[in-house]
Amino acid sequence: TMARTLALVVMLAILAGNQAAIDREDKLPASLAVPGSAADQHNVINLSLHTTLPSPEGAPSYDLTRTRRLRDALNVFDLDLLAAKWGQVELAGGLSGNCSRDMRSYLAGLSDAKMWAVKMDDASGHYTSGFFYGNNYWMGSLALCDAIDDGVASMAPSLGKDNSSAPSSSENGGLPFAAAHTQGYSSVYNAPPPFVPGFYVIKIQLNETLPTQVLRTIYVGMCLPSSCSIADIREMSSKAHVELPSRDLKVLDIRVPTDKEFNIWADKTFCLLIVVSCIVMGLICCGTLYEIYLRRKLKEALRRQDKEMMNNSETSSGIGCASSDYSDTMTAHDDPLKQSNRSHDHSQSNSLKQLDQLVLNLPPNDNDSGNGHHEHDPSHDHHDDHDHDHRGGNNTSTSDEHLEGHLHEPEKLSIYSELLLSFSAITNFNAICDRNVGADTIPCIHGLRAFSMAWVILGHTCIVVFKYSDNMEMRKEVEQNFFFQAITNGPFSVDTFFFISGFLISYLYFRTNAKGKLNKLSKGANEFTAGTAHFLGLVAYRFMRLTAPYLFVLGVVQVTMKYLATYSIFDPPTMDHITCPDYWWRNILYINTLFPVDEMCMLWSWYLANDTQFYMIGAIILIVGVRHFKLSAITTVVFLVLSWITTAVIAFTNNHRPNTDDPLALFDKIYDKPWTRLGPYLIGMAVGWILFRTNCKIRLPKLTVATAWTLAMLNLFVLVFGLYRADLSQFMAAAYSSLSHSAWALSLAWITIACSTGYGGYINSLLSAPCLYPFSRVTYCAYLVHPIVIRSMALNSDAPLHLGGDLMVVMFFGLTVASYFLSFVVSMSFEAPVVTMLKILSPSRKKRLA
Repeated sequence: TMARTLALVVMLAILAGNQAAIDREDKLPASLAVPGSAADQHNVINLSLHTTLPSPEGAPSYDLTRTRRLRDALNVFDLDLLAAKWGQVELAGGLSGNCSRDMRSYLAGLSDAKMWAVKMDDASGHYTSGFFYGNNYWMGSLALCDAIDDGVASMAPSLGKDNSSAPSSSENGGLPFAAAHTQGYSSVYNAPPPFVPGFYVIKIQLNETLPTQVLRTIYVGMCLPSSCSIADIREMSSKAHVELPSRDLKVLDIRVPTDKEFNIWADKTFCLLIVVSCIVMGLICCGTLYEIYLRRKLKEALRRQDKEMMNNSETSSGIGCASSDYSDTMTAHDDPLKQSNRSHDHSQSNSLKQLDQLVLNLPPNDNDSGNGHHEHDPSHDHHDDHDHDHRGGNNTSTSDEHLEGHLHEPEKLSIYSELLLSFSAITNFNAICDRNVGADTIPCIHGLRAFSMAWVILGHTCIVVFKYSDNMEMRKEVEQNFFFQAITNGPFSVDTFFFISGFLISYLYFRTNAKGKLNKLSKGANEFTAGTAHFLGLVAYRFMRLTAPYLFVLGVVQVTMKYLATYSIFDPPTMDHITCPDYWWRNILYINTLFPVDEMCMLWSWYLANDTQFYMIGAIILIVGVRHFKLSAITTVVFLVLSWITTAVIAFTNNHRPNTDDPLALFDKIYDKPWTRLGPYLIGMAVGWILFRTNCKIRLPKLTVATAWTLAMLNLFVLVFGLYRADLSQFMAAAYSSLSHSAWALSLAWITIACSTGYGGYINSLLSAPCLYPFSRVTYCAYLVHPIVIRSMALNSDAPLHLGGDLMVVMFFGLTVASYFLSFVVSMSFEAPVVTMLKILSPSRKKRLA
């Protein structure tokens, strides 16, 4: 009896304790709401089953109801809490009347589980997962928010009780193995809401101390009534979260992509771009049609020539066309006729290519006229030394000469006709895709330029897409990979451009001056006047050569970034939509790197500004060096040493650590400043002078060649991968920052010299491959347009990217193809016509026509 009494007392105590625990749970404050409670959920339809599963005997059980979870700390816009406080919010008077009215309708729709309200809630973003792996974007779905008010209700064929359209039994289900996928989703239609939904991106600074100390900037997309202003959203944000002592929330900015405040058709810059594009397109069409007309005349002349040659020939085929081989019927003394026939066969295959020489009386095609942005004024005359298909001083009459007799009158075209033909898409496309190079061009330069441009695109792709990914922590992981150093040290690709530019201006200037062509421009003038004339001519040519495509792309950047800054759910990477309208003139004068980076329009144009400033310095050194070589050499060395010292001092004083800092960490102090990037340009000028003086003929022992190649490759490898897990002192870091760019150029110097003098081997074959020439010739335009392509891809997305190795590879190749496609279009429209017109209008060209 005593045992039964004790057992009954224990059971009653246990039951009383359980009831007390239940009572305590019912009285929990809202701040300690558990998952599944009303204060923590965004969905109005509660699908959770509140059932308690019995735990096996002896198995431990855990109570998480009193533990604040991460989802509680990151619940920064709680619509349930806002609904509970709505009466207080309206009484506070912080909302506009329209917003307050529409929000009441929205909250009522949620309470009634109306589908349009459920969809708005579904389109709103909230914390999901991956916060500690770099997920700062809780964007929801802008597309879904827009689609709610698209009137899809009228399109619904038949709606059941669940507002979904059941597929008809007569509908085809597609492939058999795809049946599971087609039946796994069905569209849910809704009646139109009583207001127009709007999408708001709230930028919030989160300072959290529990469960861990975190300072992050997060982005939350909310689908709310469009009648609410930014001030209304800010007011509601302050009421839509629980105040926690361990958390501080601060709204930094609110953007409204659905506001449509930017009308692109009302933008003056866009209208100007449309007008210019239409004019250029008209000129291209006219020039192309005119060239087709001239080509038909050429074909008719060749047909008449074929008939005449067939009549004079002892041998002909039986089908009415000239025989292709006269060698068996002609004797040795018939050499003139044999020469004519061989030339005729050659002209049949190359007659269209010779249009400029035969019909237009233009100089032979400058196969490198479509080069990137590194060709300079002296280069436009180098083709005068070549006579196309007139070799060996032979006085025999060729078929081309015979054709000239037939076309003697049409070849004297007016200068306006020639200017119109400079816009011909046929000529410009053939010039860009020509597999030959000019006599004054080093073929390996094309490979260096093309591969460096691909490297630039790869680096910029990684910079942009990492910024808009939901797994940004992945970047820290891949940066620990040894081979990722090739991307981290991508800025060396720009040093390659500087080296090529310095090499070309030096090499081409000395060659042009050696031919005496520069003296014609300043005949009879004293040394100072002649030098000034040369300098102004070089600068004017470069300005006209670069500015046309540059100015067009500058306008495209301004309009594009205005559009993306307005309609994208993401913040733009730079403020071009603000800086370009105010500071575009600095870009046109190529002085934008002399001002703060936050005022720079078209950030990647820093290279063009530096290259133009280096061009002016190099032009002065070259002009002086023609008569005072020692003075120019000393000046070059002094500038080089001063650049090293200046870079080292800046890096040391700012404690710049290239082994750990982001490559763009000191962009405004080291990265884009001309006095820190001058070294590769000056080294390129020195290499150009060496190859000119030796006429690309240098004899070296095999051991010297092998040693030089080994040192050059080792140097490149160390510069790219040598900082992997390296620990540099402040002094060594400053020294590396100072000398690394010039060290890179020294390796390029050997590669250029070796490939130009016969010691390049397989590397020369790779760099000089004709398939790279077209890509090299549009490098300038590719450099201008590729950031627009990358930004448009990232900012036009409705959700952040989830990066992976395979995705990055696919994106890189896709963006490269798209960038080069646009660069071909811009080059054929604005770059190649300008180059041709400058040659037509050059002083030497006028003398030749006269």
